[in-house]
Amino acid sequence: MHGLRQCLLILDTIHGKNSTGMRSLKRNRHHFERIRCSRQVFAAVDTAEQKTKHLEIRMNFEFQNPTRLIFGAGSLFRIGEAASRLGKKALLVTGGGSVKRSGVFDRTVATLKAAGVSIAECSGIEPNPRITSVVRGAEIARQEACDMVIALGGGSTMDASKVIAAAVLYDGNPWDMILHGQEKWHIPSEALPLITIPTLAATGSEMNNGAVITNEETKVKSFLVADCLFPRIAIVDPELTVSVPKDQTAFGVCDLITHVTEAYCNGIDGTPLQDRFAEGVILAAMEWGPKAIADGNDLEARTQVQWAALVALNGWVHAGTNPMYPVHMLEHTVSAYHDVTHAAGLAVINPAWMRFAARANSAKFVQFAERVFGLKAKSTTDLDCALEGIDRFEAFLRAIGCPTRFSELGIGSELFETYAKDTLKIIHDADGKLPGRPAMSEADIVEVFKAAV
Repeated sequence: MHGLRQCLLILDTIHGKNSTGMRSLKRNRHHFERIRCSRQVFAAVDTAEQKTKHLEIRMNFEFQNPTRLIFGAGSLFRIGEAASRLGKKALLVTGGGSVKRSGVFDRTVATLKAAGVSIAECSGIEPNPRITSVVRGAEIARQEACDMVIALGGGSTMDASKVIAAAVLYDGNPWDMILHGQEKWHIPSEALPLITIPTLAATGSEMNNGAVITNEETKVKSFLVADCLFPRIAIVDPELTVSVPKDQTAFGVCDLITHVTEAYCNGIDGTPLQDRFAEGVILAAMEWGPKAIADGNDLEARTQVQWAALVALNGWVHAGTNPMYPVHMLEHTVSAYHDVTHAAGLAVINPAWMRFAARANSAKFVQFAERVFGLKAKSTTDLDCALEGIDRFEAFLRAIGCPTRFSELGIGSELFETYAKDTLKIIHDADGKLPGRPAMSEADIVEVFKAAV
């Protein structure tokens, strides 16, 4: 989300009668007050001064993650036992075919059959999962009378599977569930039981309740978060990632780090323990990520990166921070137009956004520079130190093989204003800005895009 797996949490800070989607949000307010994933409940605020104070309040949150986690090398064999407790027939959702080439698909099916669980297959989920694939998957599940969904693949497969599981039990258009500025936003309250089996360390979707889906016709990519989307069980076997190529491994490292920096840089003040959690995840990814990239068969490195990716977005690191996700929202719009790999877009946008944000909130970026890169600041607001830390972070991304400029993705500046307008159509605060620290106007968004050319 794929980032933006808990992006809905930013809605806690969005208020105002004219905000896109706010009428439907108010209708579903009871739902948001029940969200059990690293959340902060706030009263409405209208002025910029009140919003600033709002970010300085103390932690006040509720947390629960109901997903049962089975983690460790070789744990795939547990799928039969796990699935047999949930039903008799599973919709097995996969992506582009790598799980079949590696033999993981056959192993999974054999284990399920041995446990008395039959399958119907939904393959071909795209890297940026499309709403048409969700509709197709839901139709297969209905026709085959599936009573559960199993996602076997990366973040795209898991995201699509979540929405498929809800769409099976919904008579309307599944696109109603995805926030895109509509008058009425349908938040599902029920879904088929879901098991996630990630084959890539990146998104953390295996243990959270969010999904990101693209409408290829309207070129909109946005999100849904709902309690019913929490997987019942996540089987996380690092052995399944040893065949992942170097570039996708690098993108996974970037993705998991960005999940953490979004909350770290955009959350409320006064969360020192969560800051240390976040820094620990970043440092672990920076230590073990290059090892996994250099040697894909290094199972220890694969294990540590897998664990970091899971922790980065299952709610533990973000608990109480009320995070906002402006970088993800910007990337979603870009990849909706260009269908680039999500994390490649994040690698381009995040450093540019960080430089923009550091000028408004230098203290957090100084802390990042000192604790992650060992720099020594002259003061807690030393902007030069903050920018040097961001430069080093960008250099790390380049060193592991990630792009850091739009030109590397074949994207020019012609549509920057369109990207900005489209992002703000999906979500904005009472002042018409993209929520974050700082909130971003259309001109601000264009400025960040131009800095990443």
